Amino acid sequence: MTESQILRVLTIDDSRTMQSMLRTTLEGAGYEVIQGNDGIEGLEVLEAAALPPAVIITDINMPRLDGFGVIEAVRKKDHFRHLPIIVLTTESDQEKKARARAAGATGWIIKPFNSDSLVSAIRRVTQ
Repeated sequence: MTESQILRVLTIDDSRTMQSMLRTTLEGAGYEVIQGNDGIEGLEVLEAAALPPAVIITDINMPRLDGFGVIEAVRKKDHFRHLPIIVLTTESDQEKKARARAAGATGWIIKPFNSDSLVSAIRRVTQ
């Protein structure tokens, strides 16, 4: 696989433990991982990336800028509008799911996540 064929994933989560678990899972599946520790940093990492990620995975509940804010900000940027965004959260509330979908989220996964299900979801939205 060449450098250009390796898919990058941007993960945005304020939990160091979750970031570590995501990095381990995704790198183990062959993805390159870039990370932001909250919504603001996640957007900064997205803008600074030399090559954009193929997908964004974001938590909902974070300081400074929550996942809804991340989704809305990404969808407002023409060059990132097409990126799939998977919400990975402990939230299972249907209203929050509907709000995320309305903002432009592509999918929703409840924590704790199953590694195979997460990788499968990424493959589905990046094909």
